[in-house]
Amino acid sequence: MTPSAIVKTATERRLDIIAVTDHNSAENVPSVMKAAENSDLTVLAGMEVTSSEEAHILALFDNSDSAKKLQDTVYEKLLSGENDERKFGEQIVVNEKNEVLSFNKRLLIAATSLTAESIVNIIHSLGGLAIASHIDREAFGLISQLGFIPDNLKLDALEISPRTDRKRAEDSFKDYRAFAWVSSSDAHYLDDIGKRTTGFYMREPVFSEIILAIKNYNGRKAEWS
Repeated sequence: MTPSAIVKTATERRLDIIAVTDHNSAENVPSVMKAAENSDLTVLAGMEVTSSEEAHILALFDNSDSAKKLQDTVYEKLLSGENDERKFGEQIVVNEKNEVLSFNKRLLIAATSLTAESIVNIIHSLGGLAIASHIDREAFGLISQLGFIPDNLKLDALEISPRTDRKRAEDSFKDYRAFAWVSSSDAHYLDDIGKRTTGFYMREPVFSEIILAIKNYNGRKAEWS
């Protein structure tokens, strides 16, 4: 999953937009953005933050600076501990040429002390989109962790994982159709890139248009099947 390999695979699979959303870190976001500079691929900056309730919240931004600011807060609130490389693997930070810059020793698999509500508010304060990750999963989804989606949680969208088809999602989560729904590959390996996508009907592949599509503004919309 090097930056150049991610960009190459996404381009070969005719994806227009991808987001880099590592767990509790955005250190590899700039390198993927740089690797895509000479391609037609749009790369969004992001992160998948683990709340104190052990629910995953996706953050999406149009620039790496906002993702870096979120990362600073997450690192400050991340539960203490060091990554066990024998158990969880190395957490490698690379540049756009796939050269190793450093190894992140933080326990990125851990939860933060930030509540889901505070994470959503921080994301919005930085101009980002806040999306509840894989709400259909039995682990690390808001519904599995809390039993419901709180009314005070101002999410922009809900994500359905590749393991759930449209009909099953509509049957299982019909109470949450007021939210926009998206789906993505949640790729941890190159072969998984593009196995599930969301189509955005919008004027151009830019972050501001994605926001409008999620809001169904003036003919824009987001759809997956």
